[in-house]
Amino acid sequence: MCGLAGLVSLGPPDPSSLRAMASSLAHRGPDDEGIWSDSESGVGFVHRRLSIVDLSPAGHQPMISRDGRWVLTFNGEIYNHGEVRAELEAQGEGPFRGHSDTETLLEAIARWGLETTLARCTGMFALALWDRRERRLSLVRDRFGEKPLYFGWVAARFVFASELKALKRLPGFDNGLSREAQGDFLRLGYIPEPHSIYRRLYKLEPGCLIEASPEQLRAPLDSAPRVGGGLVRRWWSYRDVVVGGLADPIVQEGEALERLEAALLQSVRGQAMADVPVGAFLSGGIDSSTVVALYRQHAPVRTFTIGFEDAAFDEAPYARAIAEHLGTEHHEAYVTADEARQVIPQLAAIYDEPFADSSQIPTYLVCRHARAGVKVALSGDGGDELFGGYNRYLAAPRLWARLNRLPLPLRAAAGAALGLVPAGAWNGAADLAGRRSRQPHFGAKIRKTLRAMGHARGIDEVHQSFVDEWQGERSPGGAGDLADLFGPVDLVAAPDTVRMMYRDAVTYLPGDILAKLDRASMAVSLETRLPLLDHRVAGVAARIPLAMKIDRGVGKQVLRTLLSRHVPPALLERPKTGFAVPVGEWLRGPLRSWAEALLDPNSLRERGLDPRPIRDRWQAHLARRADWTASLWFVLMFQAWAEEG
Repeated sequence: MCGLAGLVSLGPPDPSSLRAMASSLAHRGPDDEGIWSDSESGVGFVHRRLSIVDLSPAGHQPMISRDGRWVLTFNGEIYNHGEVRAELEAQGEGPFRGHSDTETLLEAIARWGLETTLARCTGMFALALWDRRERRLSLVRDRFGEKPLYFGWVAARFVFASELKALKRLPGFDNGLSREAQGDFLRLGYIPEPHSIYRRLYKLEPGCLIEASPEQLRAPLDSAPRVGGGLVRRWWSYRDVVVGGLADPIVQEGEALERLEAALLQSVRGQAMADVPVGAFLSGGIDSSTVVALYRQHAPVRTFTIGFEDAAFDEAPYARAIAEHLGTEHHEAYVTADEARQVIPQLAAIYDEPFADSSQIPTYLVCRHARAGVKVALSGDGGDELFGGYNRYLAAPRLWARLNRLPLPLRAAAGAALGLVPAGAWNGAADLAGRRSRQPHFGAKIRKTLRAMGHARGIDEVHQSFVDEWQGERSPGGAGDLADLFGPVDLVAAPDTVRMMYRDAVTYLPGDILAKLDRASMAVSLETRLPLLDHRVAGVAARIPLAMKIDRGVGKQVLRTLLSRHVPPALLERPKTGFAVPVGEWLRGPLRSWAEALLDPNSLRERGLDPRPIRDRWQAHLARRADWTASLWFVLMFQAWAEEG
């Protein structure tokens, strides 16, 4: 896990610019710095290293291949690099200068070529590769988008980096705000790939690569390049995995469990590989508990959790019980509400562009807690998208199936009437059913979705209503209609729920969940790894029928059954828990003056926002007439980011 950046300029790369980019990424790699440039081609690479595998100078980057042709700057881990290296040695490659996975990856590319090597590698990564012979630059991002990679143009230079802050250090940076990205952000709380908050700067999408000569990169693009449109193409497709799984399902539950456990064990063992201390996050939920239980089969494990003084948001007792059962070396830290709120002023700098998933606060806190004991932590992220864990997978198809039976006028009337039921009533009903997430705005989402169902044309629009905070209304940020994200999903004959899970895996997962974890962990120089997102695990998950994932109104059933082999089910019987803090109440109390200043109508207008709908929601929230926590937090995080500059 590291930070990388680079550029292609018309003349020799400016050494001071390269040093400035490297300095801005020091938090991602505090252990070493490397700068390489080629005056003739105008190419410059920088690297900041967080030393995890091969702590010696033999792992220094940017790294040049043994034959001198290839130059690599690499962020991430190749978990099966030992197997890849053994295959290279069997083919006569060597000797190797050290035992880093970076060297293995580089020599594999030299031997087999880039795409063949990528297909053979299991890992998380973003990389830049320069072919000195063919004068060709390659940028690559991993399969699910665990590691970030921005690219684009700043002052006539083609540039790339792990974080935008490196690109903002370049002389002449004046890219301006992307109004389309701003509009998307105010609806979603994150900026979806391939956009960034700045014009002419973009995110490379998961599973994609760019290969181009410096001449092909001269002309800036004023709109995001389309995958397959020339500059960007796909080297791995999650859609192909899902389609293949639907065509070849595992029929027997016993076989599904055996295949899944074998794949997960293989993944956890590979991701426990390091030359530094490794631990795991443990919330007491299904995903993190599964990772820890399987890790414990392999080796002793240190687990980390944080607790909150507000019992409604405190997961620590659940995590403690599972840690005691599994016999982990458990580390627990309690955080006061004041300590949690002290993180808020740091968020704009940590996340680099507007980001507003409020679980960013506890995510940062647990990363900071874990970093005091280990340098690497395994996480359970990815389980919801692959195994059907989100509440919307339960509620949306069921509600849509019932309301869609009605003629449109009756459906609109029913949706409008049900949408008037107070959010608290929906929360209470879900509590009685034992199915509600403890996130406080669950009821508000149900109300919004029911109103949207009155006019929806299909499950895609219903899904959008769960994640778009302004669906059916004009966003106060203007542009950004989300048509690309919520158009029909290209999955023939897939059940509605599978379509929703797939869409989340290719939009919400990289744009929100993985970005949140990457920035929070890297802010404290902690490497995080996600065993559930091993592509071999994803391949097995895609073959497991939906009925084994969601059964009798409960998601992730196959994971629950697998986990019950290691943890008594009684320790897991509780509603799905969101990693949340009571932001909505804080806005009515200790954060009110801070929020009032950021929601000042003049300040909102200056940044291109329409104050009227925002102020209407703010007043309704303060008066407890509605719970507008999410949409208000989106605006506040945008305003805080804009003030940060």
